[in-house]
Amino acid sequence: MTAPGTRAEAPAEDTDDLDVEEALALVRDAHRETRNDSTDDRTGQVSGPAPRAPGERPAERHKATPWPRAREIAARAARSVKRRAPVSVPLTDALGLALATPLDALTDLPSFDTSAMDGWAVAGPGPWQVREEGVLAGHAQPEPLTDGEAVRIATGARIPADTTAVLRTEHGRIDAQGRLHTALPHSGLRTSGGTPALHHGQDIRPRGQECRSGDQLLPVGTLVTPAVLGLAAAAGYDTVTVVPRPRAEVLVLGDELLTEGLPHDGLIRDALGPMLPPWLRALGADVVAVRRIGDDARALRRAVTGSDADLIVTTGGTAAGPVDHVHPILERVGAELLVDGVKVRPGHPMLLARTQDHQHLVGLPGNPLAAVSGLLTLAEPLLRTLAAHPAPEPYTLPLKEAVQGHPYDTRLIPVVLRGDHATPLHYNGPAMLRGVAAADALAVVPPGGARQGEETELLDLPWATAGIGVCFT
Repeated sequence: MTAPGTRAEAPAEDTDDLDVEEALALVRDAHRETRNDSTDDRTGQVSGPAPRAPGERPAERHKATPWPRAREIAARAARSVKRRAPVSVPLTDALGLALATPLDALTDLPSFDTSAMDGWAVAGPGPWQVREEGVLAGHAQPEPLTDGEAVRIATGARIPADTTAVLRTEHGRIDAQGRLHTALPHSGLRTSGGTPALHHGQDIRPRGQECRSGDQLLPVGTLVTPAVLGLAAAAGYDTVTVVPRPRAEVLVLGDELLTEGLPHDGLIRDALGPMLPPWLRALGADVVAVRRIGDDARALRRAVTGSDADLIVTTGGTAAGPVDHVHPILERVGAELLVDGVKVRPGHPMLLARTQDHQHLVGLPGNPLAAVSGLLTLAEPLLRTLAAHPAPEPYTLPLKEAVQGHPYDTRLIPVVLRGDHATPLHYNGPAMLRGVAAADALAVVPPGGARQGEETELLDLPWATAGIGVCFT
């Protein structure tokens, strides 16, 4: 059975997978290969064009970067940047950031002996005479108990000195004379008087049970989750020292884009302007600006050279059309191209450049799903590394249906996860968002395709996993 949105048979060139930008990207550097002859190692004479793999285009063979390699380059590029100084932030602002210093306990946990249950603190064997006053959480140290005494106690309250154990409310009864007796479930343990026995220390949380002051609770690099926030607060912290979020700026290119209303007169709605900022936040970035540049080369150059963001993200303009200005601008500002095209569909004409020692630019294709591909291929590993987040553990699931592969490129296909399978979705063309909008992940389909039931690597979408990076506001 053929996967939704694919063909049972595809020509070797897989032309249906090529959008306009991808085709133009191939044209842009094709002239470099017109005389790309190979030399005979024995004679030093030109022997004619170098052989190519079936279906391989000349421009792609020498230029485009394999998809796994492109992700490695993006992560390595971030490691070469001097990381911004750690910052101290209130606990309320730390969610999703990485610890820049260890989280060491500032106090014993618990900091005093506490009751683990509502009930009675008792001393010695029962029955016990119950004091009139009780012991509540948050109050000062209560008076010590003497043998044969009990006092009502609340969960979390301080244990009176000389307490033997805490008798849970449901395990005690008070007789007509006001004396407390045990009514424990049958355990086989009895006192000499035949009543059920309490264990010494039962339902008491001793001081330092969880940690002692100075113990390391979490190491550097730990991602701050809601549970980490709770632990930090319990351990006495008001602020934590973290790696700051990398700053990202989005430059939306294209004169044909509308920001409201229906498409008309050759104009189309901008899908990337609304989509990219929250997606970048979900990847851990602080989006400092979103600018609409249109197809103005001078405005683009001013925006690139004037940005102090750690990452600039552009939309469209990475191919070789008459208003595709990204490559010329990068050349004029002296940027270093680290990735110039990736062997992936959709999204082939994406790029990564170092614009300054502390700054990078990711150029996304203009087609929406191709832009998503660029985000996950280049922006995600770069932002993750800048933020000191751990790389996600790779995982695979078998495909519910076969997926037609590209002859020599990786394909990223939207899938939904159902049980122990990944089901490919319809509407996975470069210009389509309908598939990825319903997806849980993207399947990484190797060149040549994947059979039904074949284990295939998956890239989770941040919101689908309820990850800590989902910061949409």
